[in-house]
Amino acid sequence: MTQLLKVHGSQNSFFILDQTKLKQALTDDELRRLARQLTDPQDGLLGGADGLLVVGRPTRPGATAQMRVINADGSEASMCGNGLRTVARYVAERDGQTSFKVDTMDSSLQVRQAGELAPGVPAFAVEISPVRFNRAALPFDNLGHDRLLGTPVPELAPGLTFTTLAVPNPHLISFVNQETIEGPLLGELGSYLNGANPYFSDGVNVNFAQILGPQKLFVRTYERGVGFTNACGTGMSATSLAFALLHPASAAFDEAITVYNPGGMVKTSVHFADHRYWIELIGNATFTHQLEIAEDLLHQGRVTAHDAQVTATGEQEAYQNFIHQLPHFNLSVN
Repeated sequence: MTQLLKVHGSQNSFFILDQTKLKQALTDDELRRLARQLTDPQDGLLGGADGLLVVGRPTRPGATAQMRVINADGSEASMCGNGLRTVARYVAERDGQTSFKVDTMDSSLQVRQAGELAPGVPAFAVEISPVRFNRAALPFDNLGHDRLLGTPVPELAPGLTFTTLAVPNPHLISFVNQETIEGPLLGELGSYLNGANPYFSDGVNVNFAQILGPQKLFVRTYERGVGFTNACGTGMSATSLAFALLHPASAAFDEAITVYNPGGMVKTSVHFADHRYWIELIGNATFTHQLEIAEDLLHQGRVTAHDAQVTATGEQEAYQNFIHQLPHFNLSVN
C-alpha cells in the first residue's frame, strides 16, 4: 500500500504522490493517465481535483525535493504556486525541515514555513520566479507588440488593457471593474486562448483583477489545462507584480499585498533585487484527506473509491472557518 494526500492551497485542489516512496516510480505516461483519472469530477476520488503533484528526488544541487505538476488534462505545468505550498509542507513534515529549496521544471525555489493564517490553518511561503516579460517566454504572436505592459490589445477585447508575464507559467493579466470580473468575458477569452487561436500557440493563463484599495486585490483566473480554478498561485503572484508596476500609487514593492480569490486569500510581496524580479507567495497548505491505495492500481491508473482507504484530517473545517470570516467583493466568490 502507498499513500496519497488530498490537499489544497486556496481551494486549488490536488493529490500529492511521493514517487520516492514507491517500489517502482510511475512512468510519464502512467502519471498522465493517473492524473486524468484521479482529478475527474465524476469518476475521480473525493470529487476530483485540479491536478496531481508528483514529489521526486531533487535534480539540482542544494535542493531537498522535486515537484512536478500534472494538470487535470494530463499536460504538465512548469510551476504551480498553490501546489508548491502544499508540497513544501509535505516535504517539511517528511524531512523535519522548515526552510529549503524545491526543484521545479525551470528552477530551484526557496520555500519556508510561515505562521498560521488562522487557528488550524498552516501556511507556507514560496518563491515565485523567474520572471520574464519578453514575447518568446509566453509565447505570443500577431498582437502587434513585443511585450504587453498595460497595453490596449483590440484583438483580445475592446476597452481593456493587458499585461503578459511568465513566472515561468505564462499569464495574461487585465485590471477590470466589478461588472467585468463577474461577467462572461473571462471564460470566453480563457477558452478561446487555450484552444486553437492565432495569438497564444501554447495557451495562456488568463487573470482578471479587481483593485480593492492600497495593497489589496481580487484575482480570478482561467487556468491553462484546467479552466476556472478557485485560485492560481502563479496567477496571483504575476498579477501582484503587474499591480506594483502599473499602479505604483496603490501597490508598493517589498510590502505585503492581500490577494483575495474565489477560494480564499493569500499574501504576496513583490521584489526587485540584483537586476531580477521575484515574488513571495504566502498562503494555506491544507491537507484534507489521507488515502491508502495499492501501488499496482496507481500504475494502472484506475483507482476508484472502492480501492482507497480514506481518512479525513479535519483540517478543512478550520479552513472553512477562516474563509467564512473573509469579506466578499463580487459574485465570483464561491
